Amino acid sequence: MKRPKVKVCGMTRQEDVSLCSGLGAHFLGFIFHEGSPRNVRRDFAAGADAGSAAKVGVFVRQTADEVKEIIRECGLDYAQLHGGQDEEFCDAVGPDRVIKVLWPEKYDSPEALQADIVRFAPHCSHLLFDTGKSGGGHGRAMNLDIFQSIAIPKPWFLAGGLCAENTHAALQVEPDVLDLNSGVEAAPGIKDENKLRAVMQKLSEAS
Repeated sequence: MKRPKVKVCGMTRQEDVSLCSGLGAHFLGFIFHEGSPRNVRRDFAAGADAGSAAKVGVFVRQTADEVKEIIRECGLDYAQLHGGQDEEFCDAVGPDRVIKVLWPEKYDSPEALQADIVRFAPHCSHLLFDTGKSGGGHGRAMNLDIFQSIAIPKPWFLAGGLCAENTHAALQVEPDVLDLNSGVEAAPGIKDENKLRAVMQKLSEAS
């Protein structure tokens, strides 16, 4: 069983950025969506010292030009497209830095999901699978059985209510990256050190 990398999303405080980077997170997510309680200003994301972790901007309603502008202004490494953006949008932002989100629960069949995986794979560097049928922040775990029925030709992130209690189950489907957020928080946008350490301990035990 491979040990996945770790992304912690919803950064709102430098102390949490430093904590997550110090614990070994490989990606840190900054949400640019006014409807989210974890929405951040550009100046915070630009000034946040992420250490060796890659900075990921999470975008929902921006245009491709706005996404590129924020990437430049904030020094982001990746753009996580969380709003149903199409292939043309991915190409405009730059496929090498796009993390494209798909929602397995949105599809009527594994075949329909597989078709969109194939559709988007040439237009992104990673895929991300989240719970719900759109948006994010649902805070609940996904039914992982779907991953027995699909083939994923790109490195991929698994999101959706991940925490120490369901880490072992998540590892069984072998994601390349575990995407943590609400499951390691004390409150929206406020990370819980004990919960983060508990996940990291589970990963250490499994590797």
